[in-house]
Amino acid sequence: MAPKSKISRTRNIGIVAHIDAGKTTVSERILFYTGKSYKMGEVHDGEAVMDWMPQEQERGITITSAVTTCNWKNSEIHIIDTPGHVDFTIEVERCLRVLDGTIVVFCAVSGVEPQSETVWHQADKYHIPKIAFINKMDRIGSDFFHVVNMMSARFSSTPVPIQIPVGSEDTFRGVIDLINLKMLIWDDYTQGVEYTTTEIPQEHAEAAAHEREKMIEILADCDDGLAELYLAGEEPSPSQIIAALRKATIDLKVVPVLCGTALRNKGLQPLLDAVVHYLPSPEDIPPVKGINPKTKQEEIRQSSDKEPLAALAFKIMLDEGRKLTYLRIYSGQISSGDEVYNVVKKKREKIARLLRMHANKRERIDKASAGELVAILGLKETTTGDTLCDEEHPIMLEQMEFYEPVISQAIEAKTPADQEKLSQALIKLMDEDPTLRVKYEDETAQTVISGMGELHLEIIVDRLSREFNARVNVGRPRVVYRETIQKHIETEGVFEKELGEKKHFGRVCIELSPRKRGTGNEIINQLSEEMIPAEYHNAIEEGIREAMMSGVLNSYPVIDVGVKLTNGAYREGESSAQGYKIAAATAFRDGCLMADPVMLEPIMMVDIITPGEFMGDVIGDINARRGEIQAVNPKGPVSEIKAKVPLKAMFGYSTDLRSATQGRAVFTMIFAEYNKA
Repeated sequence: MAPKSKISRTRNIGIVAHIDAGKTTVSERILFYTGKSYKMGEVHDGEAVMDWMPQEQERGITITSAVTTCNWKNSEIHIIDTPGHVDFTIEVERCLRVLDGTIVVFCAVSGVEPQSETVWHQADKYHIPKIAFINKMDRIGSDFFHVVNMMSARFSSTPVPIQIPVGSEDTFRGVIDLINLKMLIWDDYTQGVEYTTTEIPQEHAEAAAHEREKMIEILADCDDGLAELYLAGEEPSPSQIIAALRKATIDLKVVPVLCGTALRNKGLQPLLDAVVHYLPSPEDIPPVKGINPKTKQEEIRQSSDKEPLAALAFKIMLDEGRKLTYLRIYSGQISSGDEVYNVVKKKREKIARLLRMHANKRERIDKASAGELVAILGLKETTTGDTLCDEEHPIMLEQMEFYEPVISQAIEAKTPADQEKLSQALIKLMDEDPTLRVKYEDETAQTVISGMGELHLEIIVDRLSREFNARVNVGRPRVVYRETIQKHIETEGVFEKELGEKKHFGRVCIELSPRKRGTGNEIINQLSEEMIPAEYHNAIEEGIREAMMSGVLNSYPVIDVGVKLTNGAYREGESSAQGYKIAAATAFRDGCLMADPVMLEPIMMVDIITPGEFMGDVIGDINARRGEIQAVNPKGPVSEIKAKVPLKAMFGYSTDLRSATQGRAVFTMIFAEYNKA
């Protein structure tokens, strides 16, 4: 058999899950078994390699995604461990954008939890093949088949168990491999490094045969070759099953399901084998698409070193004050010292150093090629979502969408010395985190930071004092409102003034109309060059965009408004870009005042899992918070309540929920929509 090319032996995978399902522990074990770490770090001791930030170690949660590279059976695996907490969804989103496959970790006791649904749907959005790992099989109440059934009910893809557990809770010893019909048992003395493979004992033989039959039946539906064997009553060989399973996984038809317990070091080696067997290499995924900025036509780039360079910057990180840019190279090669072209910023950038990352440690490399995830020092202008390419063959890859912040908090520096550090620090943090917004309010002389949730802002404030030595006083969290209009209106704006020695004139007529909630703003330019010369059209649109940033009621951004530029006037020698810009902004503000403006508040989708006996109290409390119950799903002893609740009513909810349910209920919330306040 010919040796396989490097790119076909590469895997770019993410590990995603609900908070506390154990994904960082799974990553730590993978690093240990692939020889990257000499000892296993534990999240609860604050020693996990992948959770290297002090804020992560104290809270025992993952905040930023960490990238690392390891080798397993002649394959190079690039792994990103992502956060599970809903406030850091953007970290998961931007990592999924550049990955080829993912391991979704579920807890064997809790099963499919709200945040694991969110990440699953995010992975579906980017068409990413998945392997499921049911972790914590040693915990009391663990139930492998219950979790598989929950996955079937919640997701559109079909889960296919390729293992079944041997024992459960404190008797969990290993797994039965349904493809090779062998039993794997881990011993507790070698930290799970060694395990024995034996024939399946009599008491498990019937269950194994039954589950294998089910597995082959599902695969026969996806694979014609296997279907013929199945119908002829012949046994497919393990290699035929693996080939069919690989194809069905990459086509997003099935999700192989494995199980184990990462904390007790059982079940990790077969998971690594599954990554190599079933998840795609960069060659197996469709070529990346982008737009050529010169021709405006769609182009594709195959995953090959021979093609022109196309790479996406998916994350910016500060490391000892220097800016580190993480790249996914889709095609072509880069070497340190190269010049690359940032097609979004229209700037050339020089690569000072090329690094392969191992969480927060690094190794210098001279060049990197298609399919790799690398970090770069030396890029000044590049921000998250920018495309780097070859200037002769420009291409712009699809840009990332970022969530709008829903919560804000006023902060002020404790001393003038802190003020200077604060401004610098916030610029750097905004580079790193596209969901953080910063605004300076003149009337209160306060800086307002906005983000995705209370925890998000708490971490930002913590990093300000710890990493940047900028001490701040913090105000109470506040809701970020929006404004919109409710009526269709036509209006005009005129500007006529002498500024300096020069006359400035502009007259612009516009139509404003409300748009459907959540569709965003739209500007339609119907101006002809006879009315207003084309060179001023950009200034007019810019004036309107700037006016949309602060509304007429309480200076909150205006959303879901359609603007048509219909008419205007031009005076030779007097008309200016400045004049048109101010006239357009005036027309927009006057129009909003007449169009019945209204305040909108953020509504959150809240997902609560509570023991049945507290359900009445929890629902009563949600109703008291102006919430609307969307669904109640009983899941055995617990029930899941989904509700839409205004964010304003959710401050301090975790404390209230704990005291109402003796600390036994949990909840997550995620932004749903804006609605009338």
